Amino acid sequence: MRLDILNHGYRPGPKLLFALIRLFSGHPPPDAAKLVFYRPDFYGTRAKEFTHEAMRGPSDWSVGDRELMAAYVSAVNESAFCVGAHTATATQAYQDGPRVAAVLADLDTAPIAEPLRATLRMLGTLTREGTVGAEDMRAVLAAGVSPQQVRDALAVCAAFNTTDRLADAFGFELLTPEGFDAGAKYLLKRGYR
Repeated sequence: MRLDILNHGYRPGPKLLFALIRLFSGHPPPDAAKLVFYRPDFYGTRAKEFTHEAMRGPSDWSVGDRELMAAYVSAVNESAFCVGAHTATATQAYQDGPRVAAVLADLDTAPIAEPLRATLRMLGTLTREGTVGAEDMRAVLAAGVSPQQVRDALAVCAAFNTTDRLADAFGFELLTPEGFDAGAKYLLKRGYR
């Protein structure tokens, strides 16, 4: 059920920003943007900072890798809006739509490096089961993933397990493919701030 609150109650600054997004992109602002601007003091400011750091902060994972992690976690959560948004962003970051689609269709046969595959497998387990064990971590480390890369991937997982649940709870409207592509261009240029 979509909550009407995402359509009303914004201060003049966010209203102007939303109008500019619509003007320059030709698409309405996504509900994810509306949510972070609705109560910035309660959720939005902190969420933007955490997500930006997880997705664009220093990391040995590329931006494409982290966007693929967001898409994969969202697929495990069956969050249609977030799958669409981060599939589009990963596709643009990698410039390789078939590879992104292959990962989301079948992780085991997708044409990706083993460290990323092992990390995605671990994030999927954590997302589905709410926990990972020592064996899961040993498998990731044995695949050549550094402890810092594990921490970075876990930050992406935390950000998108939260965002996926909010997207579903608030009934985020799906965008057109063109809308997702426009949002992806913005995320790649500006990040999550």
